[in-house]
Amino acid sequence: MDELGWDSCDVIIVTGDAYVDHPSFGMAVIGRTLEAQGFRVGIIAQPDWSSTDDFMKLGKPNLYFGVTGGNMDSMVNRYTAERRIRSDDAYTPNSEGGKRPDRATIIYTQRCHEAYKGVPVIIGGIEASLRRIAHFDYWQEKVRRSILLDAKADILLYGNAERAIVELSHRLAAGETISQIRDLRGTAFVVKKIPDDYAILDSSHIDEPGAIEPHINPYADTTQTVSCKTGQSTKQTTPSNVVYLEKHLRALDKPHTVVRLPDYEQVKTDPVLYAHTSRVIHLESNPGNARALIQRHGKREVWLNPPPIPLKTEEIDRVFEHPYQRVPHPSYGDARIPAYEMIRFSINIMRGCFGGCSFCSITEHEGRIIQNRSEKSILNEIETIRDTTPGFTGIISDLGGPTANMWRLACKDKIIEQSCRRLSCVHPGICKNMDTDQMPLVQLYQKARHIPGIKKILIASGLRYDIAVQTPAYVKELVTHHVGGYLKIAPEHTEEGPLSKMMKPGIGTYDRFKVMFEKYSKEAGKEQYLIPYFIAAHPGTTDKDMMNLAIWLKKNGFRADQVQAYLPSPMAMATAMWHGGKNPLHKISRTSENVFSPRGRKQRRLHKAFLRYHDPENWPILREALKKMGRADLIGNGKRHLVPSFQPRGTGAQPEGRRIKGKAFLTKHTARPAKIKGKKRSKPAR
Repeated sequence: MDELGWDSCDVIIVTGDAYVDHPSFGMAVIGRTLEAQGFRVGIIAQPDWSSTDDFMKLGKPNLYFGVTGGNMDSMVNRYTAERRIRSDDAYTPNSEGGKRPDRATIIYTQRCHEAYKGVPVIIGGIEASLRRIAHFDYWQEKVRRSILLDAKADILLYGNAERAIVELSHRLAAGETISQIRDLRGTAFVVKKIPDDYAILDSSHIDEPGAIEPHINPYADTTQTVSCKTGQSTKQTTPSNVVYLEKHLRALDKPHTVVRLPDYEQVKTDPVLYAHTSRVIHLESNPGNARALIQRHGKREVWLNPPPIPLKTEEIDRVFEHPYQRVPHPSYGDARIPAYEMIRFSINIMRGCFGGCSFCSITEHEGRIIQNRSEKSILNEIETIRDTTPGFTGIISDLGGPTANMWRLACKDKIIEQSCRRLSCVHPGICKNMDTDQMPLVQLYQKARHIPGIKKILIASGLRYDIAVQTPAYVKELVTHHVGGYLKIAPEHTEEGPLSKMMKPGIGTYDRFKVMFEKYSKEAGKEQYLIPYFIAAHPGTTDKDMMNLAIWLKKNGFRADQVQAYLPSPMAMATAMWHGGKNPLHKISRTSENVFSPRGRKQRRLHKAFLRYHDPENWPILREALKKMGRADLIGNGKRHLVPSFQPRGTGAQPEGRRIKGKAFLTKHTARPAKIKGKKRSKPAR
């Protein structure tokens, strides 16, 4: 600040990550975007939250504090899917754990208020974005209220917020107060009353919820419905479509409409209303037709404005063309920051994802409409990395984003796109209105790999293979030039039950892609392999589903090194299934589908064990489960068996047997039977 001649900062950003000046780090993007607008921006990275000292190091900001938990939700960052504390943090120098608090956005906001009373605090980033409304918290096993109330923030910006943060900053600089700014898209805030020019549309007229119990009495009066407001059955003398029409016509008398969601006090105790709320939020996620949402928390109302309009190509180009140094802050010295090491030679070519996978948070954060960078901007960034990034060896580690192959894909008709409320453009099948031509991406790949000084362009982002097979030329280009021996893709499962809850394509689509992958690999004279990823313990997954997946893995010769267990993240639709046992992918009612979730530690461990069927440590639990499932025929020592009947010494639980002189007498099915004095060692079964 002294060198720049600043006596103060206009904006101070507080982040839970180490400061890396790279466009893959949110605080750098926001900082550089505001800097380009003429604002003086300071960044406080990973402050000591035990006092206000670190929060006061840059003085009092002229406009506001901007708070983010970092590139990851702080709870996901610190805890595993089994709620164990992680020993490291990829966003911290030398992977040191414990450098940010649990629920970092809340703690940082409180310290900012304590440091300088009266200074507005704006929260954003993935943690705030996914907790903007009442949400199920996996770590506490309960529904928490909006993070706005817990953090006592003045306003929340959700999603990609460059446009909103720029306008908000200019308006504050022009003299408006934070409480006056209520019209920005992609913002949430607390209000005491609804403006007079807004008509209120109850969410039950969008998707009518119902109670889980009791089941409908076949002899009872069937003209009953459930009010979202009360959660109780009420007489309905007029057909629901007429009620909706009348309500909608009344709403037209006022210029604006806000959709009332069930109150926090209701959704925290009623899983059906929680699932209903989740469904309505996702139905109101298209920027072209989304309405404002409101949810009462006690005596206060949390107001959500519609999602931000996606950035145009020239706008997103400017965001990525700021003068990023593309390295960690010099104060970290030679310390390694794993998250930076992973992305320092990668390039983000787009934002958003229209896949709509129920377990994924991309839709809730970035939206379904793809925001594309221009070809020129992407190629320029490759040259910038080549010329300025330390340690560059000529290999670009990734050209991608949330999905590798959605660049420039969009609805064929803008009017249809703006009015659509589908939860996915590719499930249960690819929408006929979706343009799946990936030839522009093929041309981008070709131009990128011919840039002087570039030895190879790898593609490491998740590949949507159901789209890839629509353009064989794309698969050929990918396999021939952009695979480094292995290509990781994510079928997630093989069975229709869990796949339908994930909103993922059937395994037959994977088989189609595999055929093309092997064909083009052979034509290129390369020995390359597909590495599929799978999720254990996802809602809708039974023990039988996991057993069938394990059989498929063995049949195809796959042995998973790592296992991903499902983790219910805030706001995701699969989380509503996990929490309430209802499927928000379809209409929520009394008789709507119940969804089973493998919740107990023992069952989750079993599902993970099926994925690692080859690990001797898992054989005892698998044998026990297979016997209970009536599939003891899968236990044996032949190729058709899933797990062997013997147990190598020193692995897993040893088979039960009579004990002699303190040693276990092992059966003939063990690898190395114990040697008993006076007896010969028996041979292991083959």
